[in-house]
Amino acid sequence: MKRVYLDWNATAPLRPEARAAMISAMDGIGNPSSVHEEGRAAKRIVETARGEVARAFGAEGADVVFVSGATEAAALACAERGLVGADIEHDAVAAWIDLALGVDEDGRVAVDEPGRTALQAANSETGVVQELPEGLAVVDATQAFGKLPVAFNWMGCGMALISAHKIGGPKGVGALVMKRGTDLAARIRGGGQEMGRRSGTENVIGIAGFGAAAAAAARDLDDGVWTRVEKLRRILESSIAELGNEIIFVGNGARRLPNTSCFAVPGWKGETQVMQMDLAGFAISAGSACSSGKVRESRVLRAMGFDAATASGAIRVSLGPETEEEDVQRFVEAWARQYRKFRAKAA
Repeated sequence: MKRVYLDWNATAPLRPEARAAMISAMDGIGNPSSVHEEGRAAKRIVETARGEVARAFGAEGADVVFVSGATEAAALACAERGLVGADIEHDAVAAWIDLALGVDEDGRVAVDEPGRTALQAANSETGVVQELPEGLAVVDATQAFGKLPVAFNWMGCGMALISAHKIGGPKGVGALVMKRGTDLAARIRGGGQEMGRRSGTENVIGIAGFGAAAAAAARDLDDGVWTRVEKLRRILESSIAELGNEIIFVGNGARRLPNTSCFAVPGWKGETQVMQMDLAGFAISAGSACSSGKVRESRVLRAMGFDAATASGAIRVSLGPETEEEDVQRFVEAWARQYRKFRAKAA
């Protein structure tokens, strides 16, 4: 049985370009902070990748600070700054801010004071894309980067978070992007690497993969790859919608990521659906993957006003450039079989 991977928002498969860059970087022996030839070679790898990430994210003239991932970037950007946000933010951001802002039924956030606000560009569970007001303190661009034509220099924000493994780079590396000259105290102190914002010897191999993945992701956008993916998402949703009137598509009235479909059947546990689909050969999720393997009622959907039965009955199907129409059709058929069994038991 061929497995079908439909959980691209959790992590994207490693791109061949990233793999090649990482293998090449493994041959280096220098520390990027060393001044000898070997150290300078390692430094060139890091700086080449920094440029690749900056160009792909439209951040020329900004500071790209390499960190261990978007979670660390969120802590660096948000901790102890008195920022506010909404209850739809990723846990990595929500841990550091006051969740005081309101959310409408389509998952859109009303921002009163941009300079005090952290706001995601797109939600990992629902795919809902936010309108980003000028002057935001922090933008979590983790899901939007590589899927939408977003650019740091267009956002007009102070800082942004991005992650390598969401765009086909390696896990364990990300970046905090900030306006040049921003005053930000380091949380990891030591040798003063990364412009004094994040001490510790750089993950040269991971950073090399990040840079290569960023360049490849930018090419995908230019080539219209995600337009094709969006067509597949529409096929998926129209096929699922034909199965029953009770099926709820979350965020259907808002702009969404081209690859993300979140839908719910009230009373049919999302975790049950995930297991049933896994046994049938499909990898999907019931929300964010960043909860230590736990499946829980979605606080994102609860914040949007859905009741507990709906919030706990939602699944997320996230497609990618490697997804084929046959994969979507096979998934719909497998999900439909389980859905009919659920309806028969509930009758």
